[in-house]
Amino acid sequence: QVQLVESGGGLVNPGGSLKLSCVASGFTMDYYAIGWFRQAPGKEPEGVSCISSDSTSTSYFDYVKGRFTISRDNAKSTVYLEMNSLKAEDTGDYYCAAFTNRNMCHLPRLVRGQGTQVTVSA
Repeated sequence: QVQLVESGGGLVNPGGSLKLSCVASGFTMDYYAIGWFRQAPGKEPEGVSCISSDSTSTSYFDYVKGRFTISRDNAKSTVYLEMNSLKAEDTGDYYCAAFTNRNMCHLPRLVRGQGTQVTVSA
């Protein structure tokens, strides 16, 4: 079964940090760009970050640039999202997705995960 499973979410104070993981199974993650996305309650999903299949290219949306870092370990079939200096507006359901393009997180998408909740609150 082709799937992605996220973990690492939780409740954190503003200014705190979390590290999310996205583990692939049922397919070889090495051949796919992986993206992180998030959806806040009552809002549309938005992009967070993307990493190419070989880690040579990463991209970030402006609202997380300088605070979040994406990385991957293909040997472990895992992509990470390290989040620092978290703000209340970072609250949301975070999910990862695999894209058939090796270099960019452009459709078509192979699969997406179910998500992990991140709540930033005092």
